[in-house]
Amino acid sequence: MLVQPPVGKATLHLAVLGLADCEINGTRVSPDTLVPGWSDYRFRTYYRSYDVTHLLRQGANAIGVTLGNGWYCGYVGLLARQNYGQHPLFALSLVDSERAIVCTDSEWHYNDHGPIVENDLLMGESYDARLELGSWTSPDYNVEEWHKALIADTPKIAVEPAISPAIRPQETITGSLVSFDTPIVGMSRKIFDFGQNLAGRVRLRVKGWRGLNFMIRHGEMLEADGKLHTANLRTARATDNYTCKGDGWEEWEPRFTFHGFRYCEISWPVLEPVEKKVELTVEATVLHSDLSRIGIFECSNPLLNQLVSNALWSQRGNFLDVPTDCPQRDERLGWTGDIQAYARTAAFFYDSDTFLRQWLASVRDAQSLHDGAVPPYAPYLSIWNLVDGGPGWGDVIFVAPWTAYLCYGDTAILSENFAAMLDYLAHIERYNCKDGIRCYAAADFHKACAGKGAFDGFGDWLAVDRQGNYLTETSSKALIGTAFHAHAAEITARTAEVLGEDAAPYWQLHARIVEAFRKNFLDENGRLVASEQTQAAHVLALHFHLVPDHARQAAGDRLVELLAENEYYMTTGFLATPYILAVLEDTGHLDTAYRLLLREEFPSWLLPVKSGATTIWERWNAWTPEDGFHREPENTSFNHYAYGAVVAWMVTALAGLELDPAEPAYRHIVFKPRPGGGITHARASLQTRHGHTAIAWHLGGEKNDTLHLTLEVPEGAYATLSLPPEYKNTASERIEPGRYELTATRA
Repeated sequence: MLVQPPVGKATLHLAVLGLADCEINGTRVSPDTLVPGWSDYRFRTYYRSYDVTHLLRQGANAIGVTLGNGWYCGYVGLLARQNYGQHPLFALSLVDSERAIVCTDSEWHYNDHGPIVENDLLMGESYDARLELGSWTSPDYNVEEWHKALIADTPKIAVEPAISPAIRPQETITGSLVSFDTPIVGMSRKIFDFGQNLAGRVRLRVKGWRGLNFMIRHGEMLEADGKLHTANLRTARATDNYTCKGDGWEEWEPRFTFHGFRYCEISWPVLEPVEKKVELTVEATVLHSDLSRIGIFECSNPLLNQLVSNALWSQRGNFLDVPTDCPQRDERLGWTGDIQAYARTAAFFYDSDTFLRQWLASVRDAQSLHDGAVPPYAPYLSIWNLVDGGPGWGDVIFVAPWTAYLCYGDTAILSENFAAMLDYLAHIERYNCKDGIRCYAAADFHKACAGKGAFDGFGDWLAVDRQGNYLTETSSKALIGTAFHAHAAEITARTAEVLGEDAAPYWQLHARIVEAFRKNFLDENGRLVASEQTQAAHVLALHFHLVPDHARQAAGDRLVELLAENEYYMTTGFLATPYILAVLEDTGHLDTAYRLLLREEFPSWLLPVKSGATTIWERWNAWTPEDGFHREPENTSFNHYAYGAVVAWMVTALAGLELDPAEPAYRHIVFKPRPGGGITHARASLQTRHGHTAIAWHLGGEKNDTLHLTLEVPEGAYATLSLPPEYKNTASERIEPGRYELTATRA
């Protein structure tokens, strides 16, 4: 194309159904990858914009786009390919401040026989360097033998600017050789360990002969015999291939795929004596949405520090444009229950506001198809024929916006989702609630609900007993559903108040649900009925304030009794575990909270850490020293952040950095350290909307009876300090912006 000098800044706008990389004059316009990400293509796609002024020059310029299948026409979840469309499509415009310089039209050319011979997010990518096209995005490249561009009908969907940061390479990790063998005659194989379970791609640097193919397989774990563990990938091949052109050192990294892995196996055919000339090195490129890191936690216990690192890495591995459950197997869906449980921790580690806002649009898109029901995952495709995620999953439409509002003070995420909250409340009331009880158990009502797409939920997902058996039915789904329904009504009422809407109807709904809960699940003394004597039931009832004030202490004591009766084995899953430590602390059982946190035997947060985990596991017993891999290895992920929700409590209670819901975004900072568990120091810092805040404490004195604190309060905020009751001066007046050194002595 011939381009006149741009008037001011030149901006490229790129919209894609599929994935795209764009180059101008042989240079990529951005390090962004997997552009533009994943949306529900039946409703919308996003475009990304780039300043390309520096890439243009006087006279002839060339612009080129490489397309990949991505989520649009590649494999998604457990489904086949082409769920949205047959082929990737794109639209592009290059504009300056006065005019369009170039856009997609019939003057473009394309070639469908380049070096990328296969690309798929789940299956992998294959690249034949012998088919490379040369400098095809340079102005003097001859495209006469290429095809004229095909102009597709304009899809009747919204094309919107992306507000969430794009996926970008974050760092590279060099692989270490852990095995070298030739289990198959005529093949050489090497396994490399990157020391960290991650989501990303392998960058291969090789020297071999023309036509030599390197096959790269990925896995999170190794088998006992040293082979790659791939059972948990299920149908995802997670395999890349590179074929050499044979002219010295060659370097390659896939463009249109990613994998979840710690290990990679590289194999190639042996052809003596040429094989002796094969050389290779490997690196892993870490990918995730380019969010700003804002929160840091550290304490004196190295196992807890590794646990925090594991949660951070699981978030990194599952925040690739949408909040997925896992990055490795043939699923990788935006499960709503996982992010509902993890949202507060996510909001601490990274500035996740726009990330959640953009993804919630896909939740609302799915909701519009199903009479207000919120799906179990988004973007939504019918895999299990579930349109309602049920308690804890569908409730993400309340929890995620409210959590983002509390942490960032952004009312936009509330206003964008308020109508969706109302629609889901109405759906529950119509199809999944009777006399105030959500997931009402009567057979005739249940059948009628199912006929309307309602779902009684997954229960307290992946809760297990001491033998590793599932306990999802131990706490009734009616209790779980009603507890979350009360929570949803409360969030809706508070959202209405923030937005200046009439909150009275939702407070009234909340009161009716609480009354129904107490009538059905509590006895006359406010204790949970005999059929609901479970850890999860007590946690949810207490955390959502469904137990009357006069009975709270007794309920907390009973929770401790249930734990003691089970030798302090937790029997909670995805829904109750995020709250159990906070409930214990709130009811005066801080020692028990630390006992659970620091437990190293199954089930516990620290068993995976002791076993070498570098991410959070999906199951408490994904692997144990006694039994090895879980009995259902195909259903086990080693990178699944839900149980990493415990980090939120470690920040707010162990370190003592908390917010005030009445003054969100840390306008009022509540410093409330709760030392325990033999931990001698801790610190947490956070870049808030008002600036940097932090707390650091350490114990001193002959008996560790002196608490030394350092507090930081940014301009535009203020703080209060709340210490445990055993310390003198347990509460403070308003603390103005500044840095403070304080000391408290145990009374």
